[in-house]
Amino acid sequence: MIRVFLADDQEMVRTGFRMILEAAGDITVVGEAADGRTAVERARHLRPDVCLFDIRMPELDGLEATRLLAGPDAVDPIRVVVVTTFDLDEYVHTALVNGASGFLLKDAGPALLVEAVRAAARGDALVSPQVTLRLLRHVTESSAGRSAVPEPIEPLTEREEEALRLVAQGHTNAEMAALLFVSPSTVKSHLASLQTKLGARNRVELAAFAWQSGRMA
Repeated sequence: MIRVFLADDQEMVRTGFRMILEAAGDITVVGEAADGRTAVERARHLRPDVCLFDIRMPELDGLEATRLLAGPDAVDPIRVVVVTTFDLDEYVHTALVNGASGFLLKDAGPALLVEAVRAAARGDALVSPQVTLRLLRHVTESSAGRSAVPEPIEPLTEREEEALRLVAQGHTNAEMAALLFVSPSTVKSHLASLQTKLGARNRVELAAFAWQSGRMA
């Protein structure tokens, strides 16, 4: 079972999420909070597999709560998916920089909510392709003129380069497997190798590297 912690200041939203997630059969909600500070404290105690955080919450917003639990300086990080009403580039960018394993809009629908939790639990990141591409183009433009993108610790193979470009285009693992004519397990192997060589924590950071390094020009 995938253990999930919910944080949203609206009880009706938490109740709805709980019903959707627990109906999936492989997910259980182990705790809830109505504010960000309590969410961080309880999540650290309960150690869920995935946290679902709203952005606008009392005491501590979801972006800062995400940084504390999943950011670069977090000790023993917990996976967080940010779920919000607001489709703003600055929110998406901050959430991902702060370590989020996904960014989902509340009107995305039950199926995508469940898939976002499953993706985070297996170490993947789910962000809708439209949001991903818009965000990464913005990141690329805003980083122009800054320090150069670090080089991989080892050269990328031709297959890894192909996989990297497909990730940056927003494709899922299943779509990548079909496009590359390989098995899903081979795709996962390519992604794991890419993360090691590029020092990336998830597929969103891989995509960001592809755009920032000029591979998607």
